[in-house]
Formats: sequence, structure tokens, C-alpha cells
Amino acid sequence: MSFNGWRIALDSPEKSLTSLIEHRMNISNKQKDKDSYVVGVISDTHGLIRKEVTSAFKGTDLIIHAGDIGSPDVLAELKKIAPVKAVRGNMDAGGWAFKLPASDIIEIGEVLLYVLHDVYNLDLDPSAAGIHAVISGHTHRSSSEYKKGVLHLNPGTAGPFKPPVTVARLKINKKSIKPYFIELMDRNS
Repeated sequence: MSFNGWRIALDSPEKSLTSLIEHRMNISNKQKDKDSYVVGVISDTHGLIRKEVTSAFKGTDLIIHAGDIGSPDVLAELKKIAPVKAVRGNMDAGGWAFKLPASDIIEIGEVLLYVLHDVYNLDLDPSAAGIHAVISGHTHRSSSEYKKGVLHLNPGTAGPFKPPVTVARLKINKKSIKPYFIELMDRNS
């Protein structure tokens, strides 16, 4: 079954994937009917949008923010680069933040991405649910590993912290996902 271009918000753990698919919303016509996509992934900005992010995400089809955004201004700046999907992190508070889901499933082409801030709050078996990648933040450390055939990606932090300061890009081609990390500020800065 195809859900190209649809987004499903996962606000509570008791919701099943099947019931969420019934309540999907169109995210963008741009994400439909292509074979390949480039997705920028960022997390833990804590109110800071570094100037290097613009060049790191130039040419992306979508930007995903995995929480601890810090300010709605961060999302507004990212939206100048590409469409943005974001989830709420544990440090995100206020009316603007509570409008964001705690987790989200985003379909891009043939790939389902499960996005949440803290991977320890993962409330489903991504492999059994047909998820291709789990994207999280929270630890401020970039990582990429496969578990039961599912990519688990943390882009690291792009916020006001000690280096390394990183973001990630995903190159998606049909059901293939290749992650790449970009250092915005290295350990020697």
C-alpha cells in the first residue's frame, strides 16, 4: 500500500500505526513521484541556527528537526531553505512547542521515517512496523547504525555546545537510505 507524500503524527504511545495511517495528512506534493530525495536532519539547536546550516542543507527536499529546537525562529529560518518537519524535544516549551508532535512518521517516496527526540521513548518495533529509519536527537552525539535492518540516526547537535557540532543529510533512492554527517564546527575549533 502506498502512502506517498503523507505524514502521520504520533502523539501518544497507545496509538497504533494502523490507526495513524487512517488519519494521515498530505505533507507536500514535492515529495511525491520521485525516485530520489535529499533530506537534511538536524537536532538540539537550542535556539541557535548556525550560518553553516544554510550551505549544509542547500538543495534538500525536506529538513527534519529531531527536537530541542529552542525557538520558533529556528524553524522559520530552516523553512527558508526547504520544507520542515519537526518534533518537540524535552527542552521545548510554550505554546509554539506544544503544537509540535512528540513523534512523527514521515513518508518520502518509498521510505518511512520515524522521528522522535529521545530514542529511549521509542514506542514501537520499527522493523515490524515497516519503518526504514528512526531519527532521534537528545544525546548531542552523532551516530548511525543499523538494528534489525532499520537505520537509527542521530545527527548530533547543531546548538551552542562543545564541538563536534554536526548535522546529517540522507540520500534516499527508492528504499535505499545513505546517511552523511557534516561537521559545522570540528573539535579543533
